[in-house]
Amino acid sequence: MNWNGGSDFAPMMLVMGSGDKYIGSLLDVAETLIGAWPCDDGEEYMEAVKVCLEAIEGSLSAEDARSALIRAAGEASIPVIAVVH
Repeated sequence: MNWNGGSDFAPMMLVMGSGDKYIGSLLDVAETLIGAWPCDDGEEYMEAVKVCLEAIEGSLSAEDARSALIRAAGEASIPVIAVVH
């Protein structure tokens, strides 16, 4: 299992009502989707959970999970800020 996502995971911030969430790894993606997401019934949300699991298992890339999270954030009207490092 790959909880980190390696150096290919470009960090970002989600501006959520409960506070900003720094996302810098697959673990952060999973924790945010499962523990802090405002709704759990959107198509993009469900796809992001699936893609995140597949990325952790190694069958998809961390970038795939990041992209799915961004789409789910758009669906939930959560602003995304790219972090420059």
